[in-house]
Amino acid sequence: MGQKKVSKRKYVNPKLGGNKGESGKDTRLPDNAENSEDLIAAQINVDEDATDEEVEEDAVISSDEEVEKDAVIFDSDENNDDSDEDDDNSDEEDYNSDEEDYDSEDAGSESSYEEEAQEESPTKPKDDKLKNKSKSEESLIARGKTSTSREITQVDKLKNDKNRRGFDKIHKDDANKQEIKTISNNASDENEYAYDSSDEEDIRNTIGNVPLKWYDEYDHLGYDWEGKKIPKPEKGDELDNFLKRMEDPDFWRTIKDPQTGQDVVLSEADIDLIVRIQKQKVPDTQFDEYAPWVDWFTSEVMKTPLRKFPEHKRSFLPSKNEARKVSKLVHALKMGWIKSTTEMQKEREKNQGPQFYMLWQSDDQAEEMRRIHKHIPAPKRHLPGHAESYNPPPEYLFDNKELKEWNKLKATPWKRKLHFIPEKFGSLREVPAYPRYIKERFQRCLDLYLCSRSLKMRLTIEPEALVPQLPSPKDLQPFPTTMFMVYKGHTDMVRSITAEPEGQFIASGGDDMSLKIWEVSTGRCLKTVPCGGVIRSVSWRPNQAMSLIAVAADKKVLLINPGVGDNVITSKTDELLEIIPQSEIIVSDRVQNAVQWEQAEGENWNNGIRIILNHFKIVKQVTWHGKGDYFATVMPDGQNRSVLINQLSKRRSQLPFNKSKGLIQCVLFHPIRPYLFVATQRNVRIYDLVQQVMVKKLLSNSQWISTMDIHPGGDNVLVGTYDRKMLWFDLDFSKEPYQTLRLHGTGVRAVAFHKRYPLFASGADDRALIVSHGMVYNDLLQNPLIVPLKRLCNHESYNDFGILDVMFHPIEPWVFSAGADFTIRMYT
Repeated sequence: MGQKKVSKRKYVNPKLGGNKGESGKDTRLPDNAENSEDLIAAQINVDEDATDEEVEEDAVISSDEEVEKDAVIFDSDENNDDSDEDDDNSDEEDYNSDEEDYDSEDAGSESSYEEEAQEESPTKPKDDKLKNKSKSEESLIARGKTSTSREITQVDKLKNDKNRRGFDKIHKDDANKQEIKTISNNASDENEYAYDSSDEEDIRNTIGNVPLKWYDEYDHLGYDWEGKKIPKPEKGDELDNFLKRMEDPDFWRTIKDPQTGQDVVLSEADIDLIVRIQKQKVPDTQFDEYAPWVDWFTSEVMKTPLRKFPEHKRSFLPSKNEARKVSKLVHALKMGWIKSTTEMQKEREKNQGPQFYMLWQSDDQAEEMRRIHKHIPAPKRHLPGHAESYNPPPEYLFDNKELKEWNKLKATPWKRKLHFIPEKFGSLREVPAYPRYIKERFQRCLDLYLCSRSLKMRLTIEPEALVPQLPSPKDLQPFPTTMFMVYKGHTDMVRSITAEPEGQFIASGGDDMSLKIWEVSTGRCLKTVPCGGVIRSVSWRPNQAMSLIAVAADKKVLLINPGVGDNVITSKTDELLEIIPQSEIIVSDRVQNAVQWEQAEGENWNNGIRIILNHFKIVKQVTWHGKGDYFATVMPDGQNRSVLINQLSKRRSQLPFNKSKGLIQCVLFHPIRPYLFVATQRNVRIYDLVQQVMVKKLLSNSQWISTMDIHPGGDNVLVGTYDRKMLWFDLDFSKEPYQTLRLHGTGVRAVAFHKRYPLFASGADDRALIVSHGMVYNDLLQNPLIVPLKRLCNHESYNDFGILDVMFHPIEPWVFSAGADFTIRMYT
């Protein structure tokens, strides 16, 4: 329908093409005629308030500059290929066929158009039109295309009409054209299409007169002329809307068209119209509400009839069709096919039975009050019982004892069982008026007035909804479930254990002052090295180029070659450690007093001890860097010299901290980055060793940190505390714990991550070894999944100590635990 109307508008002004000075040669429409029709239709639908006559008038009063611009649009189309000549011929035939219909209109409209152009153009003020409407430059360009298509149509018509019209008429049109051009030059700043309007539907609406929400689930919005999907306009998110609100001055007047989905900027006239409607005024400012009344119809009664012919004969005769219908209804009633209203009412009463109604209908329904929003009705008073009866049973009547108690509670009447004394009367006629009626009514009114009623939002949460939906442990296998082997040989508590990087051997040390090397598969003790002090920490060198174990025994740190595994690596280790590197760097007194390097000799060398580091305080922990050249030692009582970082290749040490950070419990190297994790009594600090600055401080919110371990990925830290908590920190998330696990009943002594499987374990003094699933995803938007899996309680308690150290096998999903019962247990 919209396309048909557009073709009609092309012939509004047959004189327009001749007046523009177009050449006589054939002018051909471009190949993308569909696109041009879309532009024309879109522009026609923009102006909805003007009439066709105003469009014709504005089309005549167009400036020469705009005509020249319109002519350029079709210049490139004159040089198209010859393959489109057939289309030109068909177009010319269509235009010639239309000439016959419009010749008669052209002959009458030529003279009338000239008079209207001369009379109306000087009288109508253009400034008022510009105040009412304003259009953008894009609208003018699209309008220029519309006027150009009309000019092309009129040029063809004037060519075929030249023989019938005299040249005198053309000269007269030229004279009129000069006058119109002068008028258009004076109003060159005006918008010539400001008053174009049409009742056609918006061509941008490609889905018809249907709700736009039907296309919410699709990525397109209708189809174009070629049947291709038209994608939806991009919708900005909340950030884009906020930026528009801040930057676009017309944001407050921009609305969305529900049919086309386009943003429309309201003009000043539209806003004035909306304001007048909101103020309940007449929308049209030109409308006179108090105009004099015009009597369109006379009040005098005409004495002549409305129709001048007499009534027809059939209006006085009964209708035969109605008689047939009545006879059919009578026959149906007699046969019983249909029933009268009275019979149907009798049958309805017979089937339904008698109807009963509540005498007091408000008793079982909520009271409604329209003037109060969400009115809460007052609680109803209790119904009277047997005691309120005028002839109560004898057991409800007071005796002397009950009457005395009732009078005794006169000062506290709310403690009485009844607020009145039951009385017995012979008949209802003898019952007197209730003396406390007015007082009780007044108290009831006070209760309703003073005790306000309000709705309480009660949350009904099921206990099961508070428990997180965790996967089944069967779906998270493999993980250790049963105890496989017990390593016996120590004579005192086993404080620390460590594993070889390939997982073939483990080493352990404890209060019996000896280091034992075990074979994992057989449980056989291969070697025992006396260390001369209580062993608090052992750590196997992670780099397999050298076979070394760092042992913290009292105030010494021993680097021991266990002599197990590959003989080539063992001999190479001895050769490298026999060479003492010479350095010209002068060691400061502060470092010299804290640690001294010593080459082992004699019996110590035969036992496997290669290097001895003498410290000035008891060493609690020793840990290796991932590359195996650096190792750190912790002396909690050393104050500002509590942490030492030692370099094996150059045999020198350094103190990273000048000030005391608190009672340091343990330190760890980051597996990937040059970071050092330092756990004090309550917090964990992360230092960048390259830039020598603190990167982050993790708040544990606990009283005493005991141990910690770092996930192999390096972004998560597990911290154990003596106040029965395990804290999981996500370094990318926050400095607060991501999750707090309270799985143990006593202080947590050790925690450990598996290097390959998503597993972590914890051991405490309650003899429990708890294995948990800890999956860390590569997607940063997905939080880690933490699921406790198995609780293993096979160790025995000794002096209130349980499990002192926990360690995973480097390859297999096995876990080792060192207990205070002198044993090491492996779970598979």
